[in-house]
Amino acid sequence: MSPEPTTSVSATASGPAAPAAVQNAPSGAYIHNIGYRHYDGPRLGRAYARRSLFSQSLRGAYGLGRSAKSKVLPMLLFAVMCLPAGIVVAVAVFTKASSLLIDYTRYAIFLQAVIGLYLAAQAPQSVSRDLRFKSVPLYFSRPIERVDYVVAKFAAMASALFILTAAPLVILYAGALLAKLDFLDQTKGLGQGLVSVALLSLLFAGIGLVIAALTPRRGFGVAAVIAVLTIPYAAVSAVQSIASVQGNEAAAGWLGLFSPITLIDGVQTKFLGGTSSFPNNLEPSTAAGFVYLLVTLIVIAGCYALLMRRYRKAGL
Repeated sequence: MSPEPTTSVSATASGPAAPAAVQNAPSGAYIHNIGYRHYDGPRLGRAYARRSLFSQSLRGAYGLGRSAKSKVLPMLLFAVMCLPAGIVVAVAVFTKASSLLIDYTRYAIFLQAVIGLYLAAQAPQSVSRDLRFKSVPLYFSRPIERVDYVVAKFAAMASALFILTAAPLVILYAGALLAKLDFLDQTKGLGQGLVSVALLSLLFAGIGLVIAALTPRRGFGVAAVIAVLTIPYAAVSAVQSIASVQGNEAAAGWLGLFSPITLIDGVQTKFLGGTSSFPNNLEPSTAAGFVYLLVTLIVIAGCYALLMRRYRKAGL
């Protein structure tokens, strides 16, 4: 509601038009007649608030609408993600190669370190500042509710990761067509790659936001996200190599369940025509492939549930 114009009359006013109350008021006193009227404009509601929060969070993930300093790291990492694709395209075009040097489904696996750095930098930026400056209760004092906040932040982080990982695939696809490679094969490969990075984006966004939401300190969040993405992968790769050397290939295939990036690798190997990055090109069995997919979906749903629980307390 907005205040109507304020009427202030000095207590020293004189003359026949001055009210008696004004004439008899102590020196320096004022009479204020403040009125309020109801807001008559459109009420856009929760949906608009949710869309606005999603848009603001997505833009913030690339530094848009923020200072120039905030744009440097995300834009630099985006350029690093796209640079190898540009090199592969140049090689394919000028050498008239019969295929691309890298499969669509393997691109994100090879550049997982860049994806991890991006997530570690942007997930805390998305949620930790709201916790640190205690602005979450202010969000919830408006029509927006806890589920709206979680959905908007989750969708924005997943969309930012999808843009980061899908853009190089589109560059590869455009280059493949310029190199006059088979249209159907390249279109199929692009589709498989996009499904793979979409699943990766959901999984990584959930993990990153859950970790970042546990602490209002951005530095702790950055370190924790990097640790969760790198340490399990290094440990799983080492144990898989040992199991492979000892001839226990079945166990090596199941070990990929314990790292986020190997989860995606296992899913795309069995269902999206990808080639495995496991030691000695090991592939999980068909049964293991379904377990990989199920565990991936459970982790995504579990991250969403943990975020809902976290903001049940943070909104107080």
